[in-house]
Amino acid sequence: MIQPRGFDSTRKYPVIVFVYGEPAGVTVTDRWGGNRMLFHRALAEAGYIIVSFDNRGTPAPKGTAWRKVIYGSVGDLSSKEQAAAVRALAARHAFVDTERIGIWGWSGGGSNTLNAMFRFPDVYKVGVAIAPVPDQRLYDTIYQERYMGLPLQNAKGYRIGSPIHFAEGLNGKLVVVHGSGDDNVHYQGTERLVNRLVELGKSFDLMVYPNRTHSISEGPGTTPHLYRLIARYFLDHLPPGER
Repeated sequence: MIQPRGFDSTRKYPVIVFVYGEPAGVTVTDRWGGNRMLFHRALAEAGYIIVSFDNRGTPAPKGTAWRKVIYGSVGDLSSKEQAAAVRALAARHAFVDTERIGIWGWSGGGSNTLNAMFRFPDVYKVGVAIAPVPDQRLYDTIYQERYMGLPLQNAKGYRIGSPIHFAEGLNGKLVVVHGSGDDNVHYQGTERLVNRLVELGKSFDLMVYPNRTHSISEGPGTTPHLYRLIARYFLDHLPPGER
């Protein structure tokens, strides 16, 4: 948790969750967080509480059962436990403003952001999903089948873990960001999600960075432009500061 300067526990603050939540990495670590940590500190200075949770299935040093519990259902348990973590945080700390909860993530974190916004609209009001995997059937086999098994043998698992199948639940403010030249999470998944949201008549925002890869870092000015976009989206739709 990163709190704003001059934090007052008797007041209420908006919360931004930074999420990953998949088997490839953790976000809660005792180490220097690099430029992303600096970005989160800047958001905190603007008046937000920044938090992150590692759900079961992430590679935290918590044993075999913790790691393997998500086999065959990547995306389902993580979204449920992330929402439960936010509820538990709010129940424990009165300074959490439950009317101002945002979430953002990249890649698998983008997928979990979509699942959060679609499946738990009562919890999350604003989401920024960067390079997400809306449909797990479109991701590479060496990762997806390692944790999900084969699509034909686990059709239910692939469906329940894919955000696109829950898009009708969108109620808050969502922006989807993707590089059209993504070499990892292919852009076609976002195009399918866009079509689904249009079909459902949902309001959302979309930012495409032409021919950028999964890192969305190529080209002059791209990285600062992206992080200004994230910050602006929260500042515009998730009012900062204490109440």
